[in-house]
Amino acid sequence: MSMLFILSVFCVFVGVIAGFLAGLFGIGGGMIMVAALAFTLPLVGAPTVHVMHMALATSLACIVLTAIASARAHARRGSVMWPAVAWLAPGLVLGGWLGASLAGHAPDAWLRIGFAVYCFLTATTLFAVRRQPATELGQHAHGPMLSAAAVPIGALSALVGIGGGSMLVPLLVWRGHAAVRAVGTSAACGLPVALASAIGYVFAAHRTEAVLPAGSIGYVYLPAAVLLAVGSTTATRYGATLAHRLAHHHLNRAFAALLTLMGIGMVVAIMR
Repeated sequence: MSMLFILSVFCVFVGVIAGFLAGLFGIGGGMIMVAALAFTLPLVGAPTVHVMHMALATSLACIVLTAIASARAHARRGSVMWPAVAWLAPGLVLGGWLGASLAGHAPDAWLRIGFAVYCFLTATTLFAVRRQPATELGQHAHGPMLSAAAVPIGALSALVGIGGGSMLVPLLVWRGHAAVRAVGTSAACGLPVALASAIGYVFAAHRTEAVLPAGSIGYVYLPAAVLLAVGSTTATRYGATLAHRLAHHHLNRAFAALLTLMGIGMVVAIMR
C-alpha cells in the first residue's frame, strides 16, 4: 500500500471529523485540520520552514468548501442570521487578508506557538462555559460595532487557520442570540474569512524562495485541501443536524480536552 494512498485516506478521515465538529459546534474544524496537516505535510515534501504556513493555508482553503456546505445545512433550518453575516463579512475579509499577510512574514515556530496558545485558550473557555438562557434580540445582530469586531476575528482566524467560529459563536451568544443560531451564522461567516485568508496565503508565498511540493498553489497544498473537503462536506450536515437536536454544551468538555491534547502535541513538536 503506497504512502500516497495512506495519506489520501487519512486526509478524508480527518476531513470527516473536522466537518462533523464544524457542523455541530460551529467551531473546531479548522483546528483539527491544521494539527493533522502540520504532522503530515512534511511527508509530501513541504519544506520545514513552511510547514505551518502550508498547514494554515490548506486548512483555510478546505474551510471555503466546508463553510458552503455547513451554511446550506443550517440555512435550511432557518438558523443563519443573514443581517449579521452582512455586517460581519467586510471586517472578516479585511482581517483575514491582513492576518494571512502577517503570517507570511512569521517564522514557522511562531505560528506553531500561536496555534498551541489558541488551542489552550479555546479549551479553557469551553471548560469554563456555563449554560445560560438565550434571548432572541435580533437587532443586536446589526451595527458597525459588529463589523469592527470582525476585523481582529478575521486576522486571528487567518493566523491559526480557522473559520472564526470559536470567536464568532461566543460573540453572537453574548449579544443575545440562541446558541444554535449563533452556530449557523458562524458557519456562513466561515466562507468570507476563509476565502480572503486562503487567497492571502497564495500571494504571501510569492516572497519565499523555498521549493514547495507539486500541487501547491502558493502555500495551499491543493490535493490535501480537496481530500479534506471531500470528507468535511460529507459530514458537516450530520453535525448540523445533531446541533439542532442536542444540547451540545454537554460535549464542550470533551472537545476542550481534545483541543488541549492538540496544543500539547504542537508544543512537543516545537521542542524536538
